[in-house]
Amino acid sequence: MIYRETGQFKTSYRRDQAIFPIAQDRWFVVAALGVAFVVVPLVANEYWLQAVLIPWLVFSIAAIGLNLLTGYAGQLSLGTGGFMAVGAYAVYKLTTAFPELNVIVVFLLAGLFAAGVGILFGLPSLRIKGLYLAVATLAAQFFLIWLFNRVPWFFNYNPSGTITMPPRTFLGVMVTGPEATATVRYLVALSFVVVFALLAKNLVRTNIGRTWMAIRDMDVAAEIIGIRPLTTKLSAFAVSSFYCGLAGALVFSLYLGSVETLAFDITVSFEVLFMIIIGGLGSILGSILGAGFIVLVPIFLTNVPRLFGIEVPVDLAKEVEAMVFGGLIVFFLIVEPLGLARLWQIAKEKLRRWPFPY
Repeated sequence: MIYRETGQFKTSYRRDQAIFPIAQDRWFVVAALGVAFVVVPLVANEYWLQAVLIPWLVFSIAAIGLNLLTGYAGQLSLGTGGFMAVGAYAVYKLTTAFPELNVIVVFLLAGLFAAGVGILFGLPSLRIKGLYLAVATLAAQFFLIWLFNRVPWFFNYNPSGTITMPPRTFLGVMVTGPEATATVRYLVALSFVVVFALLAKNLVRTNIGRTWMAIRDMDVAAEIIGIRPLTTKLSAFAVSSFYCGLAGALVFSLYLGSVETLAFDITVSFEVLFMIIIGGLGSILGSILGAGFIVLVPIFLTNVPRLFGIEVPVDLAKEVEAMVFGGLIVFFLIVEPLGLARLWQIAKEKLRRWPFPY
């Protein structure tokens, strides 16, 4: 009685293939967006916006990008942090060299630069796959970080090697810089997540998304039926790198404001990989859930002991965090390989069968 599609007839192919074919799903999504855009900015304080929600949103875009490549196209990558660094440094160079450019255009151009770099480092996928491809993308991670460290032009010859986002406005509202409020930066990040999550969801339902999944499931059979591995794999790398570059641009501009290459080291690549494993491979919703999980767990481990009057040293908290992440990854790989997205599907199925969910 709570969650039923009885009587909701699909009278056309378009309605049958809608992203949210059931009315309850559409209502839930509209309500969730209303809460996110209206309620959260009114009730959340600066700590929640800056330390929790903004990193959750910007890393959701990175997780979606990696999931498009690994979950949908089957190409394992460990270079996510490097591609995010490309987006961050591209934003810095564009905003300092062309201050008249619209900041939203700058973000999109940064994603395009990262897409070009992704195509270049995606060329090995035409010959290798699996663990060997992961090693090749790992080399891209180290090379890009080394490049941004060693070439002073990328950080405008700043002696400290740090890049800082200049103040920029959009429609008369300060979006970046010290004067930009956490609420504005949160709304900008949320808008990007909504738009590009919807684009990704529609993209995987098109012909190009189906070719990605065909290559993922059996590349030899896909080639036999006429799918070209060259264009399919490189397009997956391009789109994934675009998302990762956009995420890096937002991490730099909306979240941190000032970064060094250490902000995009190999740890970031592993964290984004953990996001899609825990959230669910081949799921856009799983990418967002996994990003939220990875962002919230450290805050949970840090603050919960304090509720009971227990002060945990910072180094011990980091060790516990690493152990919890490792244990959860093993747990999801064994018990539920499809991650949090699958648990959400199971919950919906139980609601559809209530009061007899088993």
